[in-house]
Amino acid sequence: MSVFDRFEESPFGPLGEHMREVKQCVALVEPMFRRVQARDYGGLRQITQQVFKLEHQADEIKHEIRRRIPKSFYLPIYRGDLLAYLKLQDDIADSVEDVGVLLTIKDLEMPEAIAEHIMELVRRVLTVCEYLFQCTDQLTSLVEADFEGPRCQAILDLVAKAEHAEWRADKAQYTASQKLYSLEDEIRATDIMLWSSIFQQLGKLANQADNTAERLRRMLVH
Repeated sequence: MSVFDRFEESPFGPLGEHMREVKQCVALVEPMFRRVQARDYGGLRQITQQVFKLEHQADEIKHEIRRRIPKSFYLPIYRGDLLAYLKLQDDIADSVEDVGVLLTIKDLEMPEAIAEHIMELVRRVLTVCEYLFQCTDQLTSLVEADFEGPRCQAILDLVAKAEHAEWRADKAQYTASQKLYSLEDEIRATDIMLWSSIFQQLGKLANQADNTAERLRRMLVH
């Protein structure tokens, strides 16, 4: 039996299937940057192809959820909130795809002088995503508990951690950008522009993970 065959019982099974594709996309972010650091552009392109495939699979699940979601069902949340949450969750996979596109526009070299700052930014962004994933991993059991009790509070605590982690990611993005522009006499202006775009996209990824966690919080306390 397909998870969609049980959709009328709860939409959280399909949402979990969608999130699994999103998580696999996010898991490839650091390997992409490691390939750039190693100048392994062939390996980078292989990874980005995986990202593109996973993002497409996430899109297909998203469309199926939207098609099948009933106009009304017995859940302690609104249909509109659920669809808004799905979109935010899907935006995460879109952002990972966008990072992959930027990294493969050209054979981009990672400046050795700021490599650690770049990887620190990547780690900070992934920490925000990880807190979100910890939240969503508990959704099914939370539904069984009727969105109440200690499990609900545990998710709310994780949402707060995601918010703080996103603030730290913002700081890491600012530091990496400062270090990048300090090299303007050493590397090409086009590379600076491209790295700047990559940093912005990483920041967007962190924001989207935080926003998804916040939307989940709003559903729980509505």
